[in-house]
Amino acid sequence: MGPADMPGDAPRRPLHEDRDPDRYEPGAPGVPADGRVETALRVAQQYYLQRATMGAIAKELGTSRSTVSRLLGYARDTGLVEIRIHRPQPRVGVVERRLREQFGVRAHVARVPAAATNVERLELTAIQAARVINSVFDSDMVIGLSWGTMVNAISRCLIPKPVHNCQFVQLNGAGNSRVTGTHYSHQLFSAFGAAFDAVVQQLPVPLFFDSAETKRALFRERVVRRVTELQQTADAALFSVGTVADGMPSSPYMAGYYLDESDFASLAEDEVVGDIATVFMRSDGSHHGVRLNERTSGPDLDRFRDVGHRICAVSGDHKIDALRAALSGDYITRLVIDERTAVLLLDGPAAPSA
Repeated sequence: MGPADMPGDAPRRPLHEDRDPDRYEPGAPGVPADGRVETALRVAQQYYLQRATMGAIAKELGTSRSTVSRLLGYARDTGLVEIRIHRPQPRVGVVERRLREQFGVRAHVARVPAAATNVERLELTAIQAARVINSVFDSDMVIGLSWGTMVNAISRCLIPKPVHNCQFVQLNGAGNSRVTGTHYSHQLFSAFGAAFDAVVQQLPVPLFFDSAETKRALFRERVVRRVTELQQTADAALFSVGTVADGMPSSPYMAGYYLDESDFASLAEDEVVGDIATVFMRSDGSHHGVRLNERTSGPDLDRFRDVGHRICAVSGDHKIDALRAALSGDYITRLVIDERTAVLLLDGPAAPSA
């Protein structure tokens, strides 16, 4: 609902019909007093968190840059936005350099306050990831997406960037035996498609198959083969790493929905520490011989290394072992990570060789 559609008795003047460009008291710039707070919050979030330009915000609202500027001033002066100036922190730059030197990846570290919760760390990492992918995703690209908690958080922070002839392709299925209907991954992929004005190709298969034979048969079907062949042409991929350790399974592992006790036992026997797009890895990054991989709908990790931009976004102490495995297997070219997780990764034991 736009500002001109907000409830009230008096007729509303469109935002661009400002009568006094130097004032932002209620009513002065054409924004009704009862809608000013909501509109200012919306503008402030887009400008300060999503890094949208004033011109882009003005275009979306159907107003002028000057009105957007006044709304930002209103948000600051009324306490809706609090701006703090911090001295430059060389710490983040040092951490990014150490990650590059130790693991051979281009690192983007999200600075987090010392008292940040796990949820806040994830959200700050997602915001950082949204900025990174805007610098990578462009016209005439095929981009693979793996669904999960982190990528879902990124989908809520996307900065619109209309491009041409861009396609997003789902890297692993989402269906399970307990729930029917639309999985939240559909909303996630739709958000990426809308932000980049791109076509979305979803993978119409379960996350895990009941048998390897069923997987092989279904992957021969044209409707599925068309998507898997598109995956193999991907120019970039966005994903996180999953883990089944420490009692904190990633969302694709939810017991009873996707995996049962025998599956978890099989993963333990095969010394699995995590996954990429539900293809499971050992601590050295190897994946061959992991029995559950014969039934997963995820991509071939050997071919995955051929993707030019492999962007992994990670937050949380429990992800360290899985992240080390992904780095050891050379599955990551760009790493987006929160500062505390990055320091833990660097200060832990050296990663095993692939």
